Amino acid sequence: MTAMETDGGGSTEHEQPRKKLSGKKIVLFIVLPILLIVAGGAAAFFTGMLDGLLGKKHEGEEEHVEEKHEPALPPYNGPPLFKDMPDILVNLNTGERRATLLKLGITLEVSRPEEMAPLDVAMPRITDAFQVYLRELRVDDLRGSAGMYRLREELLLRVNTATAPIKVKDVLIKEFLVQQ
Repeated sequence: MTAMETDGGGSTEHEQPRKKLSGKKIVLFIVLPILLIVAGGAAAFFTGMLDGLLGKKHEGEEEHVEEKHEPALPPYNGPPLFKDMPDILVNLNTGERRATLLKLGITLEVSRPEEMAPLDVAMPRITDAFQVYLRELRVDDLRGSAGMYRLREELLLRVNTATAPIKVKDVLIKEFLVQQ
């Protein structure tokens, strides 16, 4: 038998060495599919398609887990209770060298007398939340009644986040001054 003849099994005695994968084949068969999988996963995550799998809730959904509630206090039928905050003075975000100042006088309304003391304790946290939000506002954000309404709603959201589990009923603006 010669070196090139087959031995009946269909294979040659001297097989030629295998070629290594070229750079184009590596990119085509390995890197490209990995990139497509990563890009598809990122797109699904950012569009919200994976929220159900990750356990996130959409805005309208409610959680069906029973929560432990503290015993309900008897209803308070007295007059509304108000807590004045110290005046807030901040620079607004104008993007210019010239400073634009906003001075706010705010009063918080609570439901029960028992909530006044914890509100005093949380006052530094409330002031901080307000300062951070107000410094990013522009003068255009505050124009008109719609601007004032959005301001009140944002402040109410931030105060309730800072004072949880106490619920502040309303944020009243007693002084509002923009100086350019």
